[in-house]
Amino acid sequence: MSPSGRDPKAKLVAVTIDDASIGRAATEVEHERQVAIYDLVEDNAFQPIGGGEGPFKLDIALIDRKLALNVRRVSGEEVVTHFLSLTPFLKLLKDYFLICESYYTAIRSASPSQIEAIDMGRRGLHDEGAQLLAERLDGKIALDHDTARRLFTLIAALSWKG
Repeated sequence: MSPSGRDPKAKLVAVTIDDASIGRAATEVEHERQVAIYDLVEDNAFQPIGGGEGPFKLDIALIDRKLALNVRRVSGEEVVTHFLSLTPFLKLLKDYFLICESYYTAIRSASPSQIEAIDMGRRGLHDEGAQLLAERLDGKIALDHDTARRLFTLIAALSWKG
């Protein structure tokens, strides 16, 4: 076990996002993307079902309007690629983007209580996205809630239209 109590053979050690898949994004969105990748690599629980031991690297891309999760070992050996339809995420992502825009506007001029209320809604949608992602990956990749949340942040970053 690692110092965080996580199994070092069931974790991600690198995450990349396909540059061609990323739309132009606001500074706040780019910052969230970088923080999510950093946090994800620092602390995660990630195990492809039937994929053997890791640690693993994950490449994320949008291919033909589908989310592609390409999992490799540190050596570069392919483990599995999962393609997920984004259709189940579309309404949630739309709502998430709207509330994020409200949040970024609010932090410039709203009262602390208004910012907190918007942030609670944002976190609620983020949790809903993490739960949906975990359900879509059930039987494919085992992950914990925090890992699913960080991966949802990256899916949102890929889907952002700017």
